[in-house]
Amino acid sequence: MKTIFFLSAFFCCFSYFIYPLILKVIPARKSSPPEISKNVLPRMTLIVTAHNEEARIQEKLENTLAIDYPDELLEVIVASDCSEDNTDEIVAAYHQYGVRLVRADERKGKEYAQLCAIQVAKGDILVFSDVATKIESDALVKLARYFDAPLVGAVSSEDRFISQDGTVAGEGAYVKYEMWLRRLESQRAGLVGLSGSFFAARKQVCEAWDIASPSDFNTALNCAKLGFIAISVSDVVGIYRDVKDPGLEYRRKLRTIIRGITAISRHSEVLNPFKMGLFSFQVWSHKVLRWAVPWFMALLLFVSIFLSMQHWFFATALAAQVGFYALVVAGAFSRELRNHTLIKIPYFFVQVNIAIAFATIKFFSGERMTTWTPSER
Repeated sequence: MKTIFFLSAFFCCFSYFIYPLILKVIPARKSSPPEISKNVLPRMTLIVTAHNEEARIQEKLENTLAIDYPDELLEVIVASDCSEDNTDEIVAAYHQYGVRLVRADERKGKEYAQLCAIQVAKGDILVFSDVATKIESDALVKLARYFDAPLVGAVSSEDRFISQDGTVAGEGAYVKYEMWLRRLESQRAGLVGLSGSFFAARKQVCEAWDIASPSDFNTALNCAKLGFIAISVSDVVGIYRDVKDPGLEYRRKLRTIIRGITAISRHSEVLNPFKMGLFSFQVWSHKVLRWAVPWFMALLLFVSIFLSMQHWFFATALAAQVGFYALVVAGAFSRELRNHTLIKIPYFFVQVNIAIAFATIKFFSGERMTTWTPSER
């Protein structure tokens, strides 16, 4: 029982706290991408994926056209995942401004729509963005200079997540943590997952495009296989708002996790450290062991109940867990309490792990997800 207690506690903490400390100990890869001038900028294709986005696509296109990048070097494609509203018609009206519509022949999901665009893209660097993500005017020029380093195969933006009223949303602290962890991974074997809402990759990295795997993980894996690294950069940001319907956001998390587990199961070689080296350790630590956290949390609570009568240490551990979950329950019943950091972070953490637990059950029950409905923001 005591062995199970300490192992459960260790693995509850490993992915979130111990893993980053291990990365800090591992020597960082030293590299500083050289500055490049505009006359040697690469040809880029910006691919915007959309499904039933008539309410937001015009704003996205206006934001895209305001990007400061030479017109002759920038191709803009909207990859429509068989939109059923007026999305395609709105995009077609921007043809005169150089925007190209590529409509998928079947609705097979976001990655399939992206693949349809990849197959006709002319750029050497492919940039992927969601409709809900706002891109700053100098973002592509900043992205381009990182690809001047031969080792870099993909570049991920950093997320700026704001609520409907412009303040930091519930995921704010969590997103900041993730961005910090991505920077640590960038300096070692590279990212194990990019920001799916805004990232760029060399075209050759996108040639093996698995439509059943999330594009952010697929790109990172392809980089590792080809001897490239995927990096996160702080001076390129993707700005997006909090979702209006938390229920839809929960379903988005379920879909993301199920597809992540699917990706690992389809590309199990990534778990082999003899083949993938340090990158494999990062996948185990950041992905697999994080997906195991809700089960270790449940096991820890169960064992603590039995051990609490034997020693004050275990009684204290049980009391701490009960107090932690009490904060979560309080947050579940009071939106006002959820605005306090003391409750906001535990509430969000448990919410994420509930989604992981249910996604894992769904995956092993045979459920898979390919199609997606963008969350309303």
